[in-house]
Amino acid sequence: MNKWTRRAFLTVGGLVGGGLALGVGVAAFAPNRLGIRPEPAPGDAPQPTTWVRIATDDRITVLVPHAEMGQGSHTALAMMVAEELDADWSKVAVEEAPPLDEYANGHILRGFFADRLVVPEPLVRGLEWVAYQGMASYGMQITGGSISIRGTGWYGLRVAGAAAKEMLVEAAAAQWGVDPAECTARASVVTHAASGRSASYGALATAAATRSPPMHPRLKPRAEYAIVGRPQPRFDVPLKVDGRARYAVDVRLPGMLHAAIVAAPVHGGRLQAVDAAAAERVPGVQRVVRLERAVAVVATDGWTAQRAIARLRPTFTDEGHGGVTSETQYAQQAAALDGDGDGDGDGGDERRAEGDVARALADARGGGGSVVEAEYRVPYLAHATLEPMSATVRVADGRCEIWTGVQDPLRTRALAAERLGLEREQVIVHNCLLGGGFGRRLPNEHDYVDQAVQIARELAPAPVQLVWSREEDTQQDYYRPAVLARLRGAVDAGGRALAWDARYSDSPMGNGALPPYAFPHQRVRMYGVKGHLRTGYWRAVDHTQHGFFGECFVDELAYAAKRDPFEFRRELLANAPRARAVLERVAALAGWGTPVPAGRGRGIAVVESYGSAVAQVIEVEAPAGDAPFRVVHVWCAVDCGPVINPMTAHEQIEGGILHGLSAALGEEITVREGRVEQSNFGDYELLRLPDAPPVTIEFLSTDSAIGGLGEPGLPPVAPALANALYAATGRRVRRLPLRKYWA
Repeated sequence: MNKWTRRAFLTVGGLVGGGLALGVGVAAFAPNRLGIRPEPAPGDAPQPTTWVRIATDDRITVLVPHAEMGQGSHTALAMMVAEELDADWSKVAVEEAPPLDEYANGHILRGFFADRLVVPEPLVRGLEWVAYQGMASYGMQITGGSISIRGTGWYGLRVAGAAAKEMLVEAAAAQWGVDPAECTARASVVTHAASGRSASYGALATAAATRSPPMHPRLKPRAEYAIVGRPQPRFDVPLKVDGRARYAVDVRLPGMLHAAIVAAPVHGGRLQAVDAAAAERVPGVQRVVRLERAVAVVATDGWTAQRAIARLRPTFTDEGHGGVTSETQYAQQAAALDGDGDGDGDGGDERRAEGDVARALADARGGGGSVVEAEYRVPYLAHATLEPMSATVRVADGRCEIWTGVQDPLRTRALAAERLGLEREQVIVHNCLLGGGFGRRLPNEHDYVDQAVQIARELAPAPVQLVWSREEDTQQDYYRPAVLARLRGAVDAGGRALAWDARYSDSPMGNGALPPYAFPHQRVRMYGVKGHLRTGYWRAVDHTQHGFFGECFVDELAYAAKRDPFEFRRELLANAPRARAVLERVAALAGWGTPVPAGRGRGIAVVESYGSAVAQVIEVEAPAGDAPFRVVHVWCAVDCGPVINPMTAHEQIEGGILHGLSAALGEEITVREGRVEQSNFGDYELLRLPDAPPVTIEFLSTDSAIGGLGEPGLPPVAPALANALYAATGRRVRRLPLRKYWA
């Protein structure tokens, strides 16, 4: 990662690491975030607030500073603006905001730290300004962490819509010479009932855009919502159905060349030698471009480039990793967890230490209780996006223009500028719809863009489109880390929980490894073992691994205590009311405790992540012997606070469940001779349609703070499934994927 500017480092470091420390001057005199707008281009519609344009024909455009990668957030964010704006929904459209500093994610911190960052009202203005400055300095316009709705939407776009409405009302009142309090706004029209006058938003937009946005406009209580909370069709679906949607692979430019690439098969390896002659003899090949860790062929069309690159026989170094296998990596992790050699794993990064774990374990052993020890492990996972990595770049006349699909176009602009020695303003990024992201297209993980920039520089001024093969996509990913976990727990003779002792071979950023359960004695340690494979963010990040570890192990303790797994959890969640509520609701939905047919079993799990609580029950059918098991049904209860668009909310949770099933059942990246063994969908097993079970989802109506939805549906899946298999067969599987290790 490139170094942050000093200003960005101090800004964000102060907010995250040192709490909120804003001087009175900053809080009182910071500019209003809602008034930050780019200079309008000729013909642009009036823009009263940062993310809202209103044309004179009444068309309202919401500028969303997040990518659309199938999550439906563009529609939901537009709904939040339209609700507070009191707009006519039929006249609302949405565009992805361009990658400009004005659209940096200044509300990302409040979204992530809403439960720990209580901001007094007088300081909100200063916080938003300082956070915005930090994100703009670094260049962050990110989509990830389920932050679009609960961050930018809740703290930014809602307020922008409400502010724009007040500005329109003030503009109308000024024209009519009346008190704004006497005017009302509804369905994109401002009305003064006493005089019978009215004006459309379009007629008032120009005058409204000259007014100063209010800092604290009135926000509606939920009881007044007319758009939010009601299902609304997504803006992007018709475009995808009729083919108008444009992805990075769809870009076509005059004179465009096409590039194929092959990188060092052992991650970290460098290009040693390549004989380009065989490829250069293929008609249509323009050039062979050597990069530090890869080699590319540029041709007049993509098929020619792919055929030509197959003729290359490049050699790469392995940087000493040629003997690495999956088993040697797990052995390295196991050695780290062993610590000083006594198997207790002394040392590590202690994340939680409460009570006296060693004494509690001893008391359980000597007092008729039970001590359970288990080792779990999960593999590397690929992102396996439907659309492979792709970028089109033109370097000409001291400028760079990029067409791609990324989860942070503003940071992409900065990285491309640095690579080419340009100023940020000399780089233009056109962000397309994303054919899947899940973390793969985040900053510093979109290496394909950097490759395309380097290749296009060699072929300037011709535009060059780089498209990775599926093999390259599978073997050159930034994988979800493989993790080893060792857990010990104790229950007393009466079946009450005593101790939780956990060691993990990773160092997650968040709190995913910390159990929500009220064990009186707890210890959690991290060892941060790093292999040579590139790793990065994957959907739900560390909650995917630690949801599996924690929810499977608490299930083991419940059985050791001779307690019902639901009741055991419920008792331990007395201080976690959201988790307890969804646990109780999903148990009721699934008919927990009622008999199941022979050969079937139900498993339960609950995980809080990204501001939402999700509980699931999975029922499986597992015939005797080694016959394949079948997922019969998934029940799910969700508390995400207010639901913006019920349609997309349901889609996101259901998508997370199916993604989680795919990973739990069959996905695995393995290593041999330092290389990734899998190369395509033929040997990287994704969930198929016949294996997708019925899913029942219910959202709880609560007053909880708003949470995310893109990721929280995934973490409970694997543990609920593994627990169901144990309930059905008495066989405990502690490794993923389950289909492989069930056999």
